[in-house]
Amino acid sequence: MDDTARMLLHWSPRSPYVRKAVITAHELGLQDRIERVRTVVGGTTPHPELMRENPLGKIPTLVLADGTIIYDAPVVCEFLDRMAGGALFPAAWEARLVALRWQALGSGMLDISLLRLGERHKPEAMRSAPHEALWLGKITCCLDALEGEAAALAAAPFNIGHIAVGVALGYLDFRFGPEAWREGRPKLAAWHATFNARPSVAANMPEEG
Repeated sequence: MDDTARMLLHWSPRSPYVRKAVITAHELGLQDRIERVRTVVGGTTPHPELMRENPLGKIPTLVLADGTIIYDAPVVCEFLDRMAGGALFPAAWEARLVALRWQALGSGMLDISLLRLGERHKPEAMRSAPHEALWLGKITCCLDALEGEAAALAAAPFNIGHIAVGVALGYLDFRFGPEAWREGRPKLAAWHATFNARPSVAANMPEEG
């Protein structure tokens, strides 16, 4: 595999999963090696061209110069990290396990948030109050757990877990801002401010489009 060749990334400025991949690329110094292709997915309209490369029809999907296709976000991030020499996935097992657990927590929060967003877009008569309460309760529990781990997040060398958690919190701001997740969680709010100040994060903020 040619480590100097350019790659193509199916991309959207509002996808939090894509945001994880582009922040990872930026942290690893690979952002200039990736050509972004605006790709619209979701809703009820299939994307036949994308599905020929990724049958799931999801983004991010990374296409290498030799035609190798990689998906989805966790796999793309780990591939880029391996390409760059392994900076974001700790080699020591104990540290790696913590990073992977944080990654799972952040990714799970995104999955729940997307379910909530889909429910919000339904006609009011078709919305499920029990599901909304369940999802909101899970998000609240995740936030409270992260408040308890904020000191550990701040102390650990920056890794894939930080990216996943930071992107999940950013998505709450992007789609559920009025819920004010920072209230009562000063340590987590302070950590997220440092996350948002990183050049890789500031350069890849979510936006409509």
